[in-house]
Amino acid sequence: MPGLTASGRAKLIVALAAGSLVCTAGPAYANKPVPGEAKPANGPQGGADDQGGLSASVSNIQLSYPSGGGGGGKKGNLGTVDPNWKPPACWYEPALSPEQLKRFVDTDSGGDVGIHESWWGKGLWTDHYRDGKPAENFDMHSPKNSTAEGYKNYNLGKDGYFWRGVAPDPMASDSWDCGRIMFWVDAGEVPDDPNSPTPKTLAEYAYNKVEVPDTKVELKPEGKSTVNLPTWVWLDKGTFKDVKVRAELPNTDLWAETTAKPVALHLEPGTDDAEVYPASGDCQINDDGSIGTPYTKGNADKTPPCGIRYLRATNGTPYQLSASITWQISWEGSDGSRGDLPDGTFETTQDMNVQEIQSINR
Repeated sequence: MPGLTASGRAKLIVALAAGSLVCTAGPAYANKPVPGEAKPANGPQGGADDQGGLSASVSNIQLSYPSGGGGGGKKGNLGTVDPNWKPPACWYEPALSPEQLKRFVDTDSGGDVGIHESWWGKGLWTDHYRDGKPAENFDMHSPKNSTAEGYKNYNLGKDGYFWRGVAPDPMASDSWDCGRIMFWVDAGEVPDDPNSPTPKTLAEYAYNKVEVPDTKVELKPEGKSTVNLPTWVWLDKGTFKDVKVRAELPNTDLWAETTAKPVALHLEPGTDDAEVYPASGDCQINDDGSIGTPYTKGNADKTPPCGIRYLRATNGTPYQLSASITWQISWEGSDGSRGDLPDGTFETTQDMNVQEIQSINR
């Protein structure tokens, strides 16, 4: 459809797939776009301005790294070892104060009033948030809550915030669980809704924001091995440290800290013509943060505690040695709650050339 932004097209596709163009009964607005219609390209982009932003795909959750994750070098995000686990699809959070909402309506008034509904045109906003007219909640899972009562003069003079649904991926089917349009919550309170944020919500959000270092391991011999002789693999102590991510939701007292602790290195030699040590390919991380044992002269014909023995030469095309660190994930929250999340992994590869020469002279 011409003129739609990428996010608008995504919303419209979801709306069509769910049959959302069949509107429920409620007040009619001559200039109201159908649910899923895109906002103008110059609308607020969420979290980027002092109004709190009005993009339902961008959260206002603030992240910091009390330990790890802030150093230089190549870093990446964890992948979970549990294929069935996924972070929250949506939640509600504070978006605008009364003053911010009024300023937004007076100066822009184009943005996401809900995850699957965008309003542009000043009349939509003034009707509901200034003049008290009811509006439709675009919530397919809660038809009894399909009508939202309006507000008088943006609730100016009251202490609190207008909350709105957030979905990192509006295409996710579960994002329809947060279908309410922006609604009022008094200061210091959290709405009575199954999709209100909790410390665990923040911990799971932070899971995908954990940044861990590259996993390039030390090898002896480095980058080139010899058929039938073991290659020693190790990492010096302190190479991998705990990474802690703190997620805080502004204008609430909610926070959580998610900690990733490195616990094991897994090796994949890149060919079936190889043996790994130990046989599982899992090298445990020592108490001092090191992995394996450094190679020393005279150990060429010994079996390393962590390593690989290649059985066939590469003949010009190097094997892709894969090294992945397993990270154990735990969290604690502002209300004293705590728990564990699925282990995470981060994998890198490096070239391994294997020659035919049978020698232990290193």
